[in-house]
Amino acid sequence: MFWKILLVLFISMIPLIELRGAIPVAIGMDLGLPEWLVLIVAIIGNILPVPIIYLFARKVLTWGSNCKWRTFKKFCDFCLKKGEKAGKKLLQKAKGGVYWALFLFVAIPIPGTGAWTGTLAASILNLDFKKTIIAIIAGILTAGLIMLAVSLGLFKVLFG
Repeated sequence: MFWKILLVLFISMIPLIELRGAIPVAIGMDLGLPEWLVLIVAIIGNILPVPIIYLFARKVLTWGSNCKWRTFKKFCDFCLKKGEKAGKKLLQKAKGGVYWALFLFVAIPIPGTGAWTGTLAASILNLDFKKTIIAIIAGILTAGLIMLAVSLGLFKVLFG
């Protein structure tokens, strides 16, 4: 059981996959874990990297964009551009309600959105740390509930 929990935890920590992938994988693979445990572990795994991303990602990516190692430089440039693009898009849509927009950006489980991208955008935009963390965690909780509901319904319809 420990290894199954660890699997869900690690999958939910992977950028772009996050709990949006961890929950359906755990339900689809029928790991034998209770759904509530899958949800809690996936949420925890998705939350763990958030403060680290906020505090260090921009610094590392800025440093990396000046790196001589070409592959790493390209990756850092890509992440900075994606974060800036997402941040600007978020600000345009928000019009004053930037933290609500950040919450929605993380909560709606579609490709390209999520805690990693939202936190990177918030970090690049220098948004308030505490408000950012609250918005991101609320978004993660909402996305987790949505993904659990979809996963349970979808797999019951397909394999029920």
